[in-house]
Amino acid sequence: MNADTIAKAIWITLFLFAARFAYAQQTLQTKIEELKSDYDVQDSILIKTQDGATLSVMMVRKKGVNQLQPVVLQFTIYVRDTGRDIKSLKESADKGYVGVIAYSRGKRFSTSHIYPYEHEANDAYDVIEWISKQPWCNGNVGMFGGSYNGFSQWAACKKLHPALKTIVPYVANRPGMGLPMENNIFVNPNYEWSFYVGNNRYLDTLVGNDRKRYRQLMFDWWRSGAAYNKMDSLDGRPNKWFQRWISHPNFDSYWQEMAPYKQDFARIEIPILAFDGYYNDSQNSSLYYLKELQQYSPKTPWYLVIGPYGHFGTQIGGERVINGYRVDSVALFDIKQLTYQWLDYVLKSGPKPTMLKDKINYEVMGGNEWRSAPSLAKMNNGFLTFYLTDKKTNGFYSLSPKKPLTTGYLSQQVDFADRQTSNNNYYPYPLARKTIDSSNGFVFVSEPLAQQLLVNGSFLGQLSISINKKDVDLGLTLYELTPTGEYFHLSYYLGRASYAKDMTKRFLLRPGERTTIDFSNTHLVSKQVSKGSRLVLAVNVNKNPFSQLNYGTGKEVSTETILDAKEPLQLKWYNSSYIKVPVWR
Repeated sequence: MNADTIAKAIWITLFLFAARFAYAQQTLQTKIEELKSDYDVQDSILIKTQDGATLSVMMVRKKGVNQLQPVVLQFTIYVRDTGRDIKSLKESADKGYVGVIAYSRGKRFSTSHIYPYEHEANDAYDVIEWISKQPWCNGNVGMFGGSYNGFSQWAACKKLHPALKTIVPYVANRPGMGLPMENNIFVNPNYEWSFYVGNNRYLDTLVGNDRKRYRQLMFDWWRSGAAYNKMDSLDGRPNKWFQRWISHPNFDSYWQEMAPYKQDFARIEIPILAFDGYYNDSQNSSLYYLKELQQYSPKTPWYLVIGPYGHFGTQIGGERVINGYRVDSVALFDIKQLTYQWLDYVLKSGPKPTMLKDKINYEVMGGNEWRSAPSLAKMNNGFLTFYLTDKKTNGFYSLSPKKPLTTGYLSQQVDFADRQTSNNNYYPYPLARKTIDSSNGFVFVSEPLAQQLLVNGSFLGQLSISINKKDVDLGLTLYELTPTGEYFHLSYYLGRASYAKDMTKRFLLRPGERTTIDFSNTHLVSKQVSKGSRLVLAVNVNKNPFSQLNYGTGKEVSTETILDAKEPLQLKWYNSSYIKVPVWR
């Protein structure tokens, strides 16, 4: 194909795209005009913030309503199809509210610069301030939405406006925790996402749909041995957002200012309903907010609905199949209906949703039932403690309830210069499998369980290790091994040893010196485990193309390269290491 033919093909493609876009815009405008006969539709509002930025806002309310109304606000960075957003606002209006959507700085008609996460706390306040002064607002505002929209609700609580009466976050993100880093390890998905939301005032769907390209980039970086901060150099496209994030490996003031932190939670007294999933990648983000709220403001009325859902599935009330696993029939629910029941309860003095039996409302996988608990801690009524022994039986090491009487350890060597081998296959896909990777790292297996029980909550534990370097990234994955020989993924932990004590400050390990690492920030789950099943724990060093590679030099990890690999990592896993699995008997 010659250059003229290629140019002609590109021109035709662009022409057809422009024609389709123009037709879609014309159709949308027609629908909006039709809607205006019964609704007040304002789709081009611009709000000026206190620091001079602009925010693009849309509002829909029913005509002929004489009394003031409560407002349902969504705050998002996702400028999708305007018709879809108008439809969502119309839904609020049909339920007796004024519907408002505000877009992040730089999105839609805003001319400000786009910096995800950074301004939402202040900007949400300014939007609610504007709403509260409108002639159609009765002074009461509620918010709902998922993912980024969930984060923006918690951000609005950083500087809580008096008119904000409740939030309903689904799988809420917490920047710096869960994404773009988990327990201080930067993970890759947000790399392409930054282009998707940051390249223009709407969404760069060409980037969003080009998953193959970005997956290839991860492997290109992996094979090259380049520093993590050179990812965009390999890509050939500067990524200012990525560079901005990785320059803050500590959970420092940059991240802390984006959403409530420590004492900020003490000022949050409004009722909250949150939704999450056992297999939501950023579950640590969402549950962080609730754990901190429980600690700093124990009297605040908050509720959680959680079940066998992923990040996107949670936002639609669950999917029939997740990661190859067919969920129980009772697990699926109408999340939009429950959301508006809650909003009616808080903003209109309606009845409390019947689904909310207690603070924690969770679906038991395999049990086909919903249960409730007064707190996350009280989801369980005991723990099973297992030690990581150095005794091998039937090809696997023993996960023993008895603490070893003598000190022992297992030795692992990891060559960071070797790119033929990757370690730590922790991702829960598929949820159920016939085999797990035991080619590196270590696998520990318990004796068969004597009775049926529920694994209920987040497992925790303590690792006793020594290394010949100054740092290491570790991964632990917990499975149920059923009597039929199937491994079911329950939960996992991914974390950097040097931040185990304090995610705001790095404490390097001393080479050759034994150290203990306490961990608890694992993914919560509820699963019925049958009699005769075994619990399985896989432990490993995190070394793969899907996150930062920590060579252990003690330098900033994003600057390390394959030249820092040099001597292989020598890691000793001591048999005093243990895990505690929360159960309900």
